[in-house]
Amino acid sequence: MDARAAGHQDRAVSGLAVRVASDLPEDNPRVTFPLEADLAALTTQLRRRLREPLPGAEAQRRFAPQPPRRSWDPASRPPGAREAGALLLLYPGANGPSVVLTQRHADLPHHGGQISLPGGGLHGGETPVDGALREAHEEIGLDPSDVRVVGALSTLWVIVSRFVVHPIIAVAGDRPAFAPAPREVELLIEVPLAALRDPAGLKWDRRLRPQPAGQADLPIWVPYFDVGGHQVWGATAMILGEFGALLDPTFGPGPVPEPSGLRYSK
Repeated sequence: MDARAAGHQDRAVSGLAVRVASDLPEDNPRVTFPLEADLAALTTQLRRRLREPLPGAEAQRRFAPQPPRRSWDPASRPPGAREAGALLLLYPGANGPSVVLTQRHADLPHHGGQISLPGGGLHGGETPVDGALREAHEEIGLDPSDVRVVGALSTLWVIVSRFVVHPIIAVAGDRPAFAPAPREVELLIEVPLAALRDPAGLKWDRRLRPQPAGQADLPIWVPYFDVGGHQVWGATAMILGEFGALLDPTFGPGPVPEPSGLRYSK
């Protein structure tokens, strides 16, 4: 999301006539291109659900490493935090409505090798929708004119990167002609929505959370989506988790396997 491939920056998109969901009027233009039946029904369901209170922090916390940092509030916006947009794109895939994820190039300075949604930090004057679509254009070659914005999920404060992330939901009538930027994207991962919502794919991984010098690292349990052997965790899992809870309020990874002995860090 941070690096730019050579000869790739000139594809930046500006002046997009779209706004973040909280600013959209009731008569927000509907999707005007034909959608497959399953995706059309899903889009209608999402629009109806997005008019109601979002699952928010409760759903995000289900997909956060356990125990979470004591001081972490997913809805907070600390002084000095940067704003970012992330695109959750729904489109007709070979096995029904699908979502696209990327594996970040291993050489990137931040979060190299991790699985994420297309997105990144906002440029001056950009709305979250502007930024999410621009980043998706730069990272995976998505043409913004091929998608329609449905709405937005709850913002998410990410301590490690100090970003407040605005997840934007959009739909495409056809599978986009993806063109990943080689210096940013190691692998494009297309995931059927049914696979993301399958409880069998929600798992836990035991890890250690680094602590300041002189203190022992803390054991934690990290919930993740098992996507074809890839672990989708952290902020991306929290965004996908809230999206899942939007469609099913009980959606979550289940109880922590071994909660005893875990303790909070600051």
